[in-house]
Amino acid sequence: MKKNTLSLVVAIILVVVFAFLLFSFQVRQTQVAVVTQFGKFSEPITAPGLYFKMPWPIQRVYKFENRTQNFEKKFEQTQTKDSRIVLITVFAGWKIADPAKFLTSFDGDAAKAEVKLENLIRSAKNGIIGQYNFSDLVSPDPAALKFDQIESEMLANVQKLAKDQYGVDVVLLGIKQLGLPENVTTKVFARMKAERERLVKELTGEGEKEAAIIRAEAKQKREEIIAEAKGKAEIIRGEGDREAAKSYAVFKQEPDLAIFLLRLKALEQSLKDRSTLILDQQTPPFDMLSGGGWEANDKKANK
Repeated sequence: MKKNTLSLVVAIILVVVFAFLLFSFQVRQTQVAVVTQFGKFSEPITAPGLYFKMPWPIQRVYKFENRTQNFEKKFEQTQTKDSRIVLITVFAGWKIADPAKFLTSFDGDAAKAEVKLENLIRSAKNGIIGQYNFSDLVSPDPAALKFDQIESEMLANVQKLAKDQYGVDVVLLGIKQLGLPENVTTKVFARMKAERERLVKELTGEGEKEAAIIRAEAKQKREEIIAEAKGKAEIIRGEGDREAAKSYAVFKQEPDLAIFLLRLKALEQSLKDRSTLILDQQTPPFDMLSGGGWEANDKKANK
């Protein structure tokens, strides 16, 4: 009897669990769901939680990843406006915006969606790049590059078509890598080198021009300073000559005194540095130390 009761309880629990699974479903935080009733779509369910439904074939639940998914395409050749060939790798990030349209378009298969997106992106890339010159993609001047503008135009072009046609929201799109065919790379590098050399010559010319101006200004300033110094020297020399003339007038009145003072000045200059000199006592002006100079001057004065 107890065994039958336990079996009945287990059977009831299994029925309840089966019924719960049959009449309910769960939507996770990272999912979006759409419910069809006899093949007709209901409103998408984006809020996470537990929901109830009728069993199949009355209602059927489709769940999709709601997080941003990304993919990138390998190098593909693209032609610019000025007929130059470039290799570009494009990456994109997308998410499901309209689950019903996405289910209708791709049967809920993300791989099929990426194939369609790849075609849209390729078409947008070729169309947008074809409106720009090669120098907008490759240039020694960073300010001349237009990557941001090109990526924005590509995103705007793909975004509208993907959402309207497939219920997919392309949230980001950009250029990951830019390359050149081998036969073009050498020419590009040569062109860049020539451009650099031209800039170097321009900067060198400007530097030499500025240097010439600075040298000319310095030379002019030097000549002005020298001329001013010469003028001041002439003035000082004139003043010295005038003062000397006054002294000469006094010395003419007392020539012996003048000679005595000059010899005394010479003797003072000779002994100023405490030098040791070995000379004849009669050598002027050292003869003054032996009294010869004094006696001679005294005799001349007495006469």
